[in-house]
Amino acid sequence: MNAPIAPRPLSPHLQIYAPQLTSVMSILHRFTGIGFIAALCLTCLWLYTLGQGEVSYTNFCKWLGHPVMKILFYALLASVYYHMLNGMRYLMWSIGIGYELSSVYKSGWLVTFLVFILTILTVYLI
Repeated sequence: MNAPIAPRPLSPHLQIYAPQLTSVMSILHRFTGIGFIAALCLTCLWLYTLGQGEVSYTNFCKWLGHPVMKILFYALLASVYYHMLNGMRYLMWSIGIGYELSSVYKSGWLVTFLVFILTILTVYLI
């Protein structure tokens, strides 16, 4: 006869697991990769309308000038910056730099700060 199975501990569930900076940034890196692709598609669409002539390009620029599209554009811009900077952070880890816990948190907050600064600078310089 088989012995009864002893109760085993369950894995931590999302309700009791406290998110850490590293896990949140890892998840955001994946989502901003999707935003990066959307920004590339928008850039391709912009180039296409540029090649179609002045009327097409003017209509596209009017469409981009809508307040909702501006918000989306700024979000995509921040997404591109985040994915790029966090990707550099991951590349540094790949060569063995920045594994110390203090370095991980410093680089994480630096990426977050730079994303806001670069996005704001780009918006005001456009």
